[in-house]
Amino acid sequence: MNSTNTPALPGRCILVGAGPGDPELLTLKAARAIREATVLLVDDLVNDEVLAHAQAGVRIVHVGKRGGCKSTPQAFIEKLMITAVHEGERVVRLKGGDPFIFGRGGEEIEHLREAGIEVEVINGITSGLAAVTSLGVPLTHRAHAHGVVFVTGHAKPGDAGCDWAQLAATARDARLTLVIYMGMSGAAAIHRELMRGLPGATPAAVVQRASLPDERHVLTTLGDLVTTIERDGLGSPSVIVVGDVLRGVRALQSGSAAPCGTSRAA
Repeated sequence: MNSTNTPALPGRCILVGAGPGDPELLTLKAARAIREATVLLVDDLVNDEVLAHAQAGVRIVHVGKRGGCKSTPQAFIEKLMITAVHEGERVVRLKGGDPFIFGRGGEEIEHLREAGIEVEVINGITSGLAAVTSLGVPLTHRAHAHGVVFVTGHAKPGDAGCDWAQLAATARDARLTLVIYMGMSGAAAIHRELMRGLPGATPAAVVQRASLPDERHVLTTLGDLVTTIERDGLGSPSVIVVGDVLRGVRALQSGSAAPCGTSRAA
């Protein structure tokens, strides 16, 4: 933080959540920040329609990050932000979903603050919430789920990652909904470990490209999860949901969600 003896930097930086994909889910505050930006650093999963809020002449830098694809190094992104702020730019770091839910927002804030830059954060709707909403069910329910766990299936290199068997046992005993981000490439291993703590009959779902016109979802059981993913050809970006709140999908009579064990485009 700047002291009274340190002059304020000419620029500023805001981390903005662009939401799950549907440009209409962008918040008014996020739209205003994008409109006022002179530099936009845009993640790969941000819908291009969101950029319609930007002013003419804004500098747009695409800094893609997606599992299994070539990514812009995180250190390079942080250097870009710091340099642009020192040059007097109004920098918006535009992220898919929410900056603080598997968006590396915490890492970026740490580096920016170390450089003496104060950062504002504008939240966005995370894809895990959008995914279950598209199915017409909640993440929590007094009768089925007392809480929800957001967890990543893609651990940092050198990190052992989540203890899935222990998490499954906790979810069973505490009646929690599991929302797994970036879990498609490791779905087989995740499935195997979850089966050590949860019954195979536990409802499960995979939602691909949540909130977008080409969204696809599949409803199945934990026991059949991997077989169903392979059968339907589902891939990233997808969210895996496991828990009894999904039993509510079967109760829907409006036809807004596919029957258990089938998939369809939204």
